[in-house]
Amino acid sequence: MLRADNENIVLDYLINQLKHSKLIEKIIIATTTNEEDDQIVEFAKKNQIEFFRGKENDVLDRYYQCAKNFSSDNILRVTSDNPLIDPTVVDDLIINYHKTSCDYASTNLARTYPFGIDAEIFSFDTLEKTWKNAILPSEREHVSPYMKKNSNIFKQFNLRNKIKVPLVRLTIDRKEDLELFRMVISKISKRPILMDNIIELYENEPKLFEINNHLDPLEGYNKSIKYDKEFLKNRDNQL
Repeated sequence: MLRADNENIVLDYLINQLKHSKLIEKIIIATTTNEEDDQIVEFAKKNQIEFFRGKENDVLDRYYQCAKNFSSDNILRVTSDNPLIDPTVVDDLIINYHKTSCDYASTNLARTYPFGIDAEIFSFDTLEKTWKNAILPSEREHVSPYMKKNSNIFKQFNLRNKIKVPLVRLTIDRKEDLELFRMVISKISKRPILMDNIIELYENEPKLFEINNHLDPLEGYNKSIKYDKEFLKNRDNQL
């Protein structure tokens, strides 16, 4: 697991950010059955956090089986590479999800939040329909693309930021991302760290955020799209 500082791992920061949410009912870590993720399970046990283990690459199946196991009616998805998620944004998303009675709500259907301030929420029924019908590798690995692409099936809501902010990269995929994260948590003493705190830091020290601004924010998904083409080609050859 990535270490954020001498005492805490990155997952600590994500969990502690989410604990400041006023509306999340239960936090569950959905990890894999791989041996290297035993340490995540130990972390969960040590911190008395519920967990579930499932498939590595078919993350959609992992979420579906996890939701079934815990009898979840609604599922809020926050990935572990976004440890600076703002709990107030999460609560705003949850409020609007219920208020609009939608099937799927997200902060990034049309992006107005920095990369890494990402969350989405969907009903179990939406998840089950997606699990049954999504076939592309990108749809299975990234959980929600099928939901996003099928607005005719799923009623959607996009949470828009009330103010215009720089779309800085706060997610952690590369060493430059981890370096920026370490600088952010060292320079902002407030906990939880809110998006406004990060934007204030950006306005005061914009050069800090240049360390990772050359990276493709959609690198992981774009790789999956390549597998989609191979999958469809192989399927067509078999017909």
